[in-house]
Amino acid sequence: MGFEEARAEVERLTEQILVLQDAYYRQDSLLASDADYDALIRRLQELEEAFPELAGADSPTRMVGFGRGELFSPVEHAARMFSLDNVFSDDEMSDWLAKIRSEHPGARFLCELKIDGLAINLRYQRGQLVSAATRGDGITGEDVTENAVLVPSIPQALEGSGHPDVVEVRGEVFFTVDAFERLNQKQQEAGDKVFANPRNAASGSLRQKSEGKSEAKRALVADRLAALSMTVHGMGAWEDPPVESQSGVYGVLESWGLPISPHVSVLDSDAQVLEYIHRFAATRHELSHEIDGVVVKVDQFEIQSTLGATSRAPRWATAYKYPPEQVTTRLLDIVVSVGRTGRATPYAVLEPVTVAGSEVERATLHNQDVVRQKGVLIGDTVVIRKAGDVIPEILGPVVEKRTGDERDFVMPGACPECGSTLAPSKAGDVDLRCPNQQNCPAQVRGRVEHIGSRGGLDIEGLGEVSAAALTQPLEPSVPPLVTEARLFDLSVEELFPIRVLVRDADTGEPKKDPETGEPLVQSPFRRKRQKSDPAYDPQAEGFQGTEEWVPSKAAFELIDQLTKARSQPLWRFLVSLNIRHVGPVAARALAGEFGSLAAIASASAEDLARVEGVGETIAHSLIEWFAVPWHQDIITAWRAAGVSFEDAPTTSDPGGALAGLTIVVTGSIPGFSRDGAEEAVRSAGGKPTSSVSKNTSFVVAGEGAGSKRSKAELLGVPIVEAESFATLLREGPSGLSL
Repeated sequence: MGFEEARAEVERLTEQILVLQDAYYRQDSLLASDADYDALIRRLQELEEAFPELAGADSPTRMVGFGRGELFSPVEHAARMFSLDNVFSDDEMSDWLAKIRSEHPGARFLCELKIDGLAINLRYQRGQLVSAATRGDGITGEDVTENAVLVPSIPQALEGSGHPDVVEVRGEVFFTVDAFERLNQKQQEAGDKVFANPRNAASGSLRQKSEGKSEAKRALVADRLAALSMTVHGMGAWEDPPVESQSGVYGVLESWGLPISPHVSVLDSDAQVLEYIHRFAATRHELSHEIDGVVVKVDQFEIQSTLGATSRAPRWATAYKYPPEQVTTRLLDIVVSVGRTGRATPYAVLEPVTVAGSEVERATLHNQDVVRQKGVLIGDTVVIRKAGDVIPEILGPVVEKRTGDERDFVMPGACPECGSTLAPSKAGDVDLRCPNQQNCPAQVRGRVEHIGSRGGLDIEGLGEVSAAALTQPLEPSVPPLVTEARLFDLSVEELFPIRVLVRDADTGEPKKDPETGEPLVQSPFRRKRQKSDPAYDPQAEGFQGTEEWVPSKAAFELIDQLTKARSQPLWRFLVSLNIRHVGPVAARALAGEFGSLAAIASASAEDLARVEGVGETIAHSLIEWFAVPWHQDIITAWRAAGVSFEDAPTTSDPGGALAGLTIVVTGSIPGFSRDGAEEAVRSAGGKPTSSVSKNTSFVVAGEGAGSKRSKAELLGVPIVEAESFATLLREGPSGLSL
């Protein structure tokens, strides 16, 4: 393969992976199976190894997760939380073990089950729980302490004595199979949405706000949290642990009253490791909780330290992922939906079937080439698989069951929503897209829903139903939003008359009444007048009785939420503008570096790419977005409605100790959050920045500083240790002994 061909494939893979990550982490939308996603990552890794110059700093292969959500406040981990690399076969596992053995013949291996739950980081100070946080991007997670203390197996105080001043404990929060079944039964009885699998249920339960909920709702949240379990599987920050191995840590953690898996084994031979993996593959459904594989770790800390880690995963541990389960069902139809980026995605409509513990009736087919490659016909009996945590994947047809009544799928040439001709966005793309980005109802609907998401402006009333109501109503004939430009000009009077079709969350297709077959219709922003209403007056002239409609509480709340959203920070608006690849991580970095949308819009691609967490792909995406006239119309309209697109300048001392200096703060700084440390630099007259360059004056490095510290050393930039940060703020460089 030549360089140009490799570069084209790297760009295609990067874009596809970012789309899948964006859907999964920020939209709760599952567009690919674990196996397919892992295959994309592995292919990208292969190309980057063959062509190192194509491995950018913003490559998905170097990311941990996809940034934290925004449901709760941020918590910076004292030590970084890594992801794990994966192997998928005995041969790959044996190769990994052999590589470890070649360098460290005396290595022992700790094997444990890979619980299918939500990773959590518990920080204890002198034995008392002070915070619980999700993994997030590995550096910063979401503060879920308020909910975590209600999980019975998470102790608020450690047992025993002699606890370290600070220790971070890593674990997995999950529902047992029985608890998950009871939860879904309660959800069904209450008429609420049932969960697809235990992992999503655990994540949804731990990441819930109680604020603003009724007493009854808060009680339900507490019940769900009480049904969760937690098992610890390691440590983060812990200065001078009194043990020399992973298994030794487990002994200490267990003595502190923390729950340890009963299935942990320390093994000496490769054959024993493979036997452990095979044993639990055969008995996984007999366990009290779901697993999707086995984690294998080098037990000795000395060897772990020598092996080190990549930017996203330790070299001394890997996960053996079990193959997904397979079942057969009938392919009833293939429908095409258009998402907010214009991508036209074929979806399989399946005869409902239970796989990996949940009922499924939809599966993505990605694009027309995938349908062709799989060789499926509408009406086929098909084999599907599901790893327990994603939308199922169709593997192929059961050809011998064909009757002759099956028919080919024909990819439509026109967008099913607006009629525009579908086409690849650039040469070589296999995906077809609707080019009518400005006015395609499906794309506008998706963008408006994205604006209201947790990673966007976090507007609770602007979700799936309201986004469809504002962009694709049955009534009125002209929707309130033809694009998102008028979003902040909406009024209750415009919301009141809206009637809208109820649509499928995956495909966007209208749902039908199961009894009558008629489309389901709702009026989300109005309700019938009731006798209890203050304005209910049967004697009033023109009164039409209880059938008279009035604006609902949802209408007033949405307008109120939109008014409040105008003052959200700049990074949230950057996400909400729907600029491809710009998520919360990149948006925060851009806002912190430039301070205003005008400064970002006027920056060169080179200046944008230099911001840590941005890189060339995102930089060019920004340049392209700002060049589109109707995008500028959105900015103009939002600005006229009161959006400033600027973060309030912080008060700084132009004659302060750090005047004229550019400071990078990295790692954990005692007494400061990340934002607080940057604020302190500004107040002292300095300029905080996120990337290390030859123009950086000082790098303040705390625990977990990692690559930024290494880059500072390489460039000869002075490094200030965390304990000297206060001195630097107070006295400037003259107060330091460098």
